[in-house]
Amino acid sequence: MAHFAKIDENNMVIGVLVIEQGLIDSGMFGEPSSFIQTSYNTYGSVHTLGGTPLRKNYAGVGYAYDSTRDAFIPPKPYSSWVLDEETCLWNAPTPYPDDGKVYSWEEEALSWIEVEFPEE
Repeated sequence: MAHFAKIDENNMVIGVLVIEQGLIDSGMFGEPSSFIQTSYNTYGSVHTLGGTPLRKNYAGVGYAYDSTRDAFIPPKPYSSWVLDEETCLWNAPTPYPDDGKVYSWEEEALSWIEVEFPEE
């Protein structure tokens, strides 16, 4: 069995199935060309188990399939973020701070804002 993303006419992922290629080819679940194999172990163009990455990222509902890049691309989280062509993941215009604190992205300020936790 393998994972397959079902895409609509706009190349948007509308579902992900664990299914045999033969069942897809049978047409029982819809037009076979609307199913594209995806790898559960692929993220950011890296196979987490050391294998060969497949289509840059594991597909999810709402992802786009880009046939030119042969990649599944997650939804863009903020309008200012930029697509990394190598990983097909979105990056903030400024890197996430590397100081061990927790931050959230503030689109209006175009910066990372430290998350304040209440004291116990």
